[in-house]
Amino acid sequence: MKYQSFLIKYAEIGTKGKNRYMFEDTLIKQIHHALKDVDGEFQVTKESGRIYVMAAGNYDCDDVIDALKRVFGIADICPMVQIEDKGYENLKKSVVSYMDQVYPDKNLTFKVVARRGDKSYPVSSEQMNRDLGEVILEAFPQMKVDVHHPDVLLRVEVRQKINLFSEMIPGPGGMPVGTNGRAMLLLSGGIDSPVAGYMIAKRGVVLDAVYFHAPPYTSERAKQKVVDLANLVARYSGPINLFVVNFTDIQLCIYENCPHEELTIIMRRYMMRIAQELAKRTGALGLITGESIGQVASQTMQSLAATNDVCTMPVFRPVIGFDKQEIIDLSEKIGTYETSIQPYEDCCTIFVAKHPVTRPNINVIRCSELRLGEQIDGLVDEALNTAERILCEG
Repeated sequence: MKYQSFLIKYAEIGTKGKNRYMFEDTLIKQIHHALKDVDGEFQVTKESGRIYVMAAGNYDCDDVIDALKRVFGIADICPMVQIEDKGYENLKKSVVSYMDQVYPDKNLTFKVVARRGDKSYPVSSEQMNRDLGEVILEAFPQMKVDVHHPDVLLRVEVRQKINLFSEMIPGPGGMPVGTNGRAMLLLSGGIDSPVAGYMIAKRGVVLDAVYFHAPPYTSERAKQKVVDLANLVARYSGPINLFVVNFTDIQLCIYENCPHEELTIIMRRYMMRIAQELAKRTGALGLITGESIGQVASQTMQSLAATNDVCTMPVFRPVIGFDKQEIIDLSEKIGTYETSIQPYEDCCTIFVAKHPVTRPNINVIRCSELRLGEQIDGLVDEALNTAERILCEG
């Protein structure tokens, strides 16, 4: 059956008070954005706690559903039939037609659940449940009623029009992107950081991203891999401004002047400094990383404290308590895993110490950074001013 419209259900937005309309309007905007590359013409409207996507002309139902399944804020997607003629006899005929077209195999159980949003409708919900169940049984004797565990739960909503639907396809949940500020994601070519970005975007946060490139020690293919990951995350988050920062001279300066066992921590501190400055320039209110406690030497509690030491804005680490398999599972779900495991490294082994410090002392690290002198400040300014911006739109 070709559905003409889709009912969009939301969850958390419904808990909002007088400003709920702002969340609804943002969700509608995100739905429009998600459907812009889908063939067909679509109208998105809202009515008394309901959002509808109306399709006109030819379109692919699966493409529409796939696009909507990437819109944060959507709890369920319900392909449906809308009936303009609200006459009771017409409703009965429409229900029989719906069941006939949607379920060719009639050997199933069903239940009708009617709800009157329009209280002026002359038939009560309970009466509709009985009458509509009766006409279905008369039309298809092989069907059976099961009020506890039906194969098909047919929902009938009486509003300005009558909505018929029985399928509820789970959406991603969360909050519409754009309702909770902006943050800067430190994006690498690994598995963790794209997942971290996805999780924060799911809470309604607009993403920017920064990638630290070290040519000629890292290849253009490594850079393209990160661009590809940003585009994959952008399918959920909306457009991402990806800043590619040339980090080579900064890494070399640290390598030549600081104890090698502290290289990872000091480099990470300068990445955080640069990311924070870019965040300020873009209006972001926090940083996002894919760090997980104890996963590598730079992610022990002491190391995380050492990197936090240079930040004045919040650092969000949504996968901090995940183990690696949990992160992998989520990366597979959102479609970033296969790209993340491509063998193009985003950092060079010459800058990785053989025995990195795992319990750095912040005061010792600060003293080591004094060896960098004013030279490092100039290199940081140059890296910021020459950063390449790439718009990733998914």
